[in-house]
Amino acid sequence: MNEWESRPWIGDVLEKLAPFLRMYAEYVKNFDNAMDLLKQWTERSAQFSDIIRDIQKQDICGNLTLQHHMLEPVQRVPRYELLLKDYLKRLPEDAPDHSQAQKSLQTISMAATHSNSAIRKMENLKKLLEIYEMLGGEEDIVNASNELIREGQILKLASRNTSAMERYLFLFNNMLLVCVPKFHLLGQRFTVRTRMGIEGIKVEETVNDAYPHTFQVSGKERTLELQASSEQDKDEWIQAFQQTIETFQKKNETFKSAFKEAEEEVSTEELGKRAPRWIRDNEVTMCMKCKELFNALTRRRHHCRACGYVVCWKCSDHKVALEYDGNRMNKVCKDCYSILTGRAASEERTEARRRGILEIEAAQFSGSSVVCGFLQYSERARPWQRMWCVIPQQEAVVLYLYRAPQDVKAQSTIPLLGYSVDDTPRATDPPSCFRLFQSKSVHSFAAESEEQKRRWLLVIREAVTGNVAQILTVSNELSNGCSDSTPHSD
Repeated sequence: MNEWESRPWIGDVLEKLAPFLRMYAEYVKNFDNAMDLLKQWTERSAQFSDIIRDIQKQDICGNLTLQHHMLEPVQRVPRYELLLKDYLKRLPEDAPDHSQAQKSLQTISMAATHSNSAIRKMENLKKLLEIYEMLGGEEDIVNASNELIREGQILKLASRNTSAMERYLFLFNNMLLVCVPKFHLLGQRFTVRTRMGIEGIKVEETVNDAYPHTFQVSGKERTLELQASSEQDKDEWIQAFQQTIETFQKKNETFKSAFKEAEEEVSTEELGKRAPRWIRDNEVTMCMKCKELFNALTRRRHHCRACGYVVCWKCSDHKVALEYDGNRMNKVCKDCYSILTGRAASEERTEARRRGILEIEAAQFSGSSVVCGFLQYSERARPWQRMWCVIPQQEAVVLYLYRAPQDVKAQSTIPLLGYSVDDTPRATDPPSCFRLFQSKSVHSFAAESEEQKRRWLLVIREAVTGNVAQILTVSNELSNGCSDSTPHSD
């Protein structure tokens, strides 16, 4: 810049540095993983979430989220390309800097092609992030497989009377969200009222004398009659639905051919004896057994080690010794489990076991507990209730809540792993109070004395870290002192 008057060149500098821009391709390739990791830990760890939130509040962040800042490097190379094109457009062809600027543009354009497809994905993710915030953290929105097709205001006709209610639609490639506006300028602006999967959905025009521009959307979950603002708006919505349905069906055909290919590759006779070809994660958006859509939180992808199908946790909750893997136990889908063992998959028993978790008698747990006793309990500012609370030795990271010490079924359970503990006194809380919180979930407890509170916190602070050995050590130390592990009488 000091020599600009005599040597107004930038092409030579860019030509020298442009090759380094290819390094951005590595950042772009890892971007999905980085976003997914950030999302997981923000939801899993309240402490991590608080740190991120505090950083984002700083003036230097300009009221933008960490995700928005992470998008900036992805967009940097295309910006250099656009600026250099603009520079060359305004630069005379006989300018001394022209040839070097032209070479720099070629190098930068090559670097930009490495990330152009990723840029489109990032723009889509940025939009999904905005929708995620508008919906107040609705799960399944920020997912690389999701794509927003159309959004807009619409009226929903009531099924029982002639009134029309204001709604806002988000049409994605795999689902429709029908939302109620909240009229907030910042933060959550909509509440999801209805969620409909695209699979099996149908759309058709309707005739309504009282309400023009209407059409009907019917799916597995429910049927809606909607009123557009104009005939053109109605046609555009119908066209968007039809194209989305058509694309979804074509993808399903591709998935079916992938299933067929996998079936042909590993025959029933070879099942477990030969390693299968794994169906790639990006080839499917739904479980290949139960057809439920995958998401990053409650229904994640797993591979059956016998047939290679991509299935959800519910359909892969079985293990079998596989011959090709030295007869080691491997995770398999329910169908392969049935074929390889000759027994019916334990889906019903598994579901019954999960339902029966709450049906273990309080007395059974209390007799072999790490700690148990009465505590006052409140959740989400609800009225306080006196509950019999138990942390059993066999499940030392789960807190069971019963109405009484002899109840045969728990009211609820709290898996303590990953929770944060806070016992800071608050004016609105009763004495000897402490809280467990994780993401948006907050559980408040009040002990009968400071000593009882101390004993509970000794155990819970180990339980939230998953340190079972230390929990049992603390339990033994408590038992050697005056025991809180004997049921209190009313």
